[in-house]
Amino acid sequence: MLDFPPPTLIEHNSSITMSRKRTRSRSQDNIFGTNSKIQPIMSICKPAPFSDDTEAIKIREQCDYSKRISLEMAKSGGAGRPVRIYADGIYDLFHQGHARQLMQAKNLFPNVYLIVGVCNDFDTHSRKGKTVMNEDERYEAVKHCRYVDELVRDAPWELDEEYLTKHKIDFIAHDDIPYGTDSCNDVYAPWKAKGMFVATQRTEGVSTSDIVARIVRDYDVYVRRNLARGYSAKDLNISYLSEKKIKLQNKMHELKDKGKKVIDSIGERKDDMIAKWEEKSRDFIENFLLLFGKERLTNIWNESKGRIMNALSPPSSPTRDGSPVSNHSFNGESPDIDESMQPPRKTSRYDSPSPSNSRSSSSQNKYYNHDFSDDEDDLLQ
Repeated sequence: MLDFPPPTLIEHNSSITMSRKRTRSRSQDNIFGTNSKIQPIMSICKPAPFSDDTEAIKIREQCDYSKRISLEMAKSGGAGRPVRIYADGIYDLFHQGHARQLMQAKNLFPNVYLIVGVCNDFDTHSRKGKTVMNEDERYEAVKHCRYVDELVRDAPWELDEEYLTKHKIDFIAHDDIPYGTDSCNDVYAPWKAKGMFVATQRTEGVSTSDIVARIVRDYDVYVRRNLARGYSAKDLNISYLSEKKIKLQNKMHELKDKGKKVIDSIGERKDDMIAKWEEKSRDFIENFLLLFGKERLTNIWNESKGRIMNALSPPSSPTRDGSPVSNHSFNGESPDIDESMQPPRKTSRYDSPSPSNSRSSSSQNKYYNHDFSDDEDDLLQ
């Protein structure tokens, strides 16, 4: 006789099997994309409402603020409703540091409704200093952050019980650095004492002051860029001469960039250019050697050398018959020189002429007297 399990056990096992089959089929449908109905993922496609909009007012009225939520209840997720967290600030030049701070506030507890307060221009300029963006620009920047559920305009510099009750705020999220005023050293000190303050971490190296410092440091660069984009000197609050100077600098930078591009393009082709130059130079040398061989070059050199020597040698003196006499020696012997062509030696009147030389001197005097022209005789008379 066969033993069968009790009916309760069979029903239990069959239910487990069916549930597993349903789970498997559901996972397969999700993977392979069958005709099973899949719940669509809702995406946020609109900015957060202002606190005085109808949507924000309706959500606030539905919140039961009579039951206070402790920190332990909020962390455990047993609050029974979304925990309303408030974060405030200036949010000038909204950047990643602001977004990270709001993301931390949104993720403090499992179920959070994030309210962000933005201070107006009057309080900010009088207490902290001039901002780059005005209050409307800062409102729009914050309300388009994905972590923000509601935005409060004209947020107060110091919070009080009336403000927290009006917006039904459970906790305040901000960095733990003390923010002092004329009346107190830290505006968040009372809420820290009541356990209604949750600290967030600042993003190091990113702040509005750092961004402004970069703009001031690179002022000339940004002015040149905006002038090149069509902004006038009045828009940038600079003088006429500064505008012309900066435009000239822009032209110089353009020329510099073009020159750099030309040099870079040449650098990319330098190997081809060197190869072509070597080929052309090799052809030129070969053609030169064909036209002017070794013998031809030797003859040209000898002829050029002879011409140079003739040009550098002194001119020859004339003889009696008019033929030139070379001053160079021939075969190591000096040429015959006529003594009558020698210039007369200048003698003093005290010198007594020797008998041997008297005849020659008289002939020389006769020769010189014979050389005078008629005109010279007239001048002497």
